[in-house]
Amino acid sequence: MPAPPTAPAQPTYVVAVRALCEFTAKAGDLDLRFVPTPSAQEGVAGHGVVTGRRGAGYQAEVALSADFGPLHVRGRADGYDPAANRLEEIKTVRGDAAVPDNHRHLHWAQARIYGCLLCRKLGLPGLEIAVVYFDIVSQREHPVVAHFDAPALEAFFVQSCERFLHWARAELAHRQARDAALAQLAFPHQGFRPGQRELAHAVYNANRAGRHLLAQAPTGIGKSVGTLFPVLRAMPGQQLDKVFFLSARSTGRGVALHAAEALRSHGAQPLRVLELTARDKTCEHPELACHGESCPLARGFYDRLPAAREAARAVPVRDRAAVRELARDHGICPYYLAQELVRWSDVVVADYNYYFDRSAMLYALTVANGWRASVLVDEAHNLVERGRAMYTAELDPQALRELRRGAPAQLSRPLARLARQWSALARQGDDAYEVLAEVPAAFRRALDECCAAALAYMTEHPGAHDPALQRFYFDALHFARLAEQLDAHSLFDIQRTPRRRGHHARLCLRNVIPAPFLRPRLAAAHSVTLFSATLDPADYYLDTLGLPADCARVQVPSPFSAAQLSVRIASRISTRYARREQSLPAIVALMADQFRARRGNYLAFFSSHEYLQQAVARFAGSHPDIPHWVQARGMDEAAQAAFLEAFTEGGAGIGFAVLGGAFAEGVDLPGERLIGAFVATLGLPQFNAVNEQFRLRMEQAFGRGYAYAYLYPGLRKVVQAAGRVIRTQQDQGVLYLIDDRFAAAEVRGLLPSWWEIAPAA
Repeated sequence: MPAPPTAPAQPTYVVAVRALCEFTAKAGDLDLRFVPTPSAQEGVAGHGVVTGRRGAGYQAEVALSADFGPLHVRGRADGYDPAANRLEEIKTVRGDAAVPDNHRHLHWAQARIYGCLLCRKLGLPGLEIAVVYFDIVSQREHPVVAHFDAPALEAFFVQSCERFLHWARAELAHRQARDAALAQLAFPHQGFRPGQRELAHAVYNANRAGRHLLAQAPTGIGKSVGTLFPVLRAMPGQQLDKVFFLSARSTGRGVALHAAEALRSHGAQPLRVLELTARDKTCEHPELACHGESCPLARGFYDRLPAAREAARAVPVRDRAAVRELARDHGICPYYLAQELVRWSDVVVADYNYYFDRSAMLYALTVANGWRASVLVDEAHNLVERGRAMYTAELDPQALRELRRGAPAQLSRPLARLARQWSALARQGDDAYEVLAEVPAAFRRALDECCAAALAYMTEHPGAHDPALQRFYFDALHFARLAEQLDAHSLFDIQRTPRRRGHHARLCLRNVIPAPFLRPRLAAAHSVTLFSATLDPADYYLDTLGLPADCARVQVPSPFSAAQLSVRIASRISTRYARREQSLPAIVALMADQFRARRGNYLAFFSSHEYLQQAVARFAGSHPDIPHWVQARGMDEAAQAAFLEAFTEGGAGIGFAVLGGAFAEGVDLPGERLIGAFVATLGLPQFNAVNEQFRLRMEQAFGRGYAYAYLYPGLRKVVQAAGRVIRTQQDQGVLYLIDDRFAAAEVRGLLPSWWEIAPAA
């Protein structure tokens, strides 16, 4: 078990050089005009190119640190050349875009702090400092050089530390109060629900041991508070800096905020809780550009940020509404205020992408600041599909054609070259779907040249951005970056559709196994707990998500009894695609018979919107007296809420929904609000060329192609949907599994063990 850092006799506030400078040296406007930044991987590669060009004796990644009162300032200078007595701070850029002044100011602040620390370490009277801007496109260096004597650098270091010291002392006091409260934290309810104590115990032990945990726990036991409580109890002993509670759905984030507030009100009052919300739901002026010349909330952002940051001390619960009010009081952008407050919050509730995406902010901050973070992943069965989506890139030829029609002159030739290479790929075969072993080098070169030309144009014309051009640029750049990492974990495929002349060819780098991309993010955390009601079989998630071999596992028994849920298999009905139309009369009759035998609210799940609409039409025509309501495509939050509000205590009717959709998981309808469900499908992914490639890749990687590509994902959706029926130990309900394949031994072996299954009458 890894021991936590030993606490010093006097409390010490550890701050990275970059974090110190971001606090003290940022000023002026928030300026997010098009400044194309390299990815973290490109940044590391760029640093390697620059340092690799230096001569013998050059020192890269020089570890430096110093104390100032309770402050311990640490970091790594990019490079030092003893022969030239020159310290280098390397910044990678993409193209010739002008680096904004406030960024340059920050870069020089970092360089001067490193200069001071190096002079202290080596006893130097002074040194030359170079901020080296390295263009990853042209591979050229643009150094900006100045000479500093040691006393001037020392004065700047002292000034920076003094500006931060008041805040650091307050943060130390907060940390002590927080840890003292959490050490005595009591469970916020009168007692644990059945199964909840076992879950909490497993999470606590995983955090004490610094291990990851895969926790399957049934619906309805209170997993959010059952995971958050033990992590907070472990926080002081393990000297954790942050807890990240990640959820795929806004409803899950709402439950997490409620659990955190319950814990705060039962002894964890000092705890600071922050909610991160998507930009499109937070931006106050979506019609304006995000810089000071356009948006009033970006103008002077960093000048007004200190007052907002100070005011946030009195607001320990920083949910979306609270952050918006703080931002409004200080005239700054709420979206970027929330991002600033991550550094000064203990628990952060956010979507998966804030930690697992390519450009994930929480992951980047964790690595940059050396945080000891515990990560809780809610409804973790969703991480496989979400992870795939994060590391998949697609290029649409229609977007290229539309872009070429109105492209500026300097882009016409590179766009034409890209179009020619694209057409060559389209003509390469006649198959509607084809997988290639690699992205052709000629296409990649044309794509890179197109990206470089688009970048040059957009940086030369910062006020004339075409949204379509910028969107295509980012799509192309994402594709190019993933093409560099193409391996057995992903496919490069072409989908061709006929046109009057030739083919329309959509190109996709399609991730199949997200494990190689997620593994570094899992490794950066002190502990990661992935929890859900459906993480069975565990090997599927261990393999596809990239969890380590020593990952702990727990399977919490259900608190519900077989007597609460009558599970019946309608094995005389087949819902296979070829038999769907024939299946409808029997399904509709079964639903109507059950409704008349016991009036109440039911959910009926179908595999697709098309199948659902066929069932609705047949049901409405045959049984117009039975109330029903239907999930529509693309329902917004208000429409989803209206659908759920139809499930009232004492009500009676049937809601028709799509398996795997918004109403198949994360929905809580206890008591008489829902008394039964019909699942008219095994939920298997559609049999098509893409999913067959998934099966082949899974077979090659794990030897379980059909199970990993079809069976496990399908039955997971079935069990999630079935979990809507029994929510408390007082609930009684019925579940119909409608398909002959549910009777197969392999399928029944993957259904919850507490179910007692009988054939439908």
